[in-house]
Amino acid sequence: MQRLLIIFGILLLFAGLAWPWLSKLPFGRLPGDIIIERENFKLYFPLTTGLLVSLFLSLLLWWWSRK
Repeated sequence: MQRLLIIFGILLLFAGLAWPWLSKLPFGRLPGDIIIERENFKLYFPLTTGLLVSLFLSLLLWWWSRK
């Protein structure tokens, strides 16, 4: 558990340092993300982004469990 928390902390540190570059990636504006804008209402449902993140995390955890 300690090793997992240390790795997670290091990943968060790198993500924080790389944020200026990461924010320019097209995640959140992919085709398939649902955006509904009305006069006083905005609905944003990142369907495609959520599926890609889920797929990536599933593959990462599957790869990690095989080691």
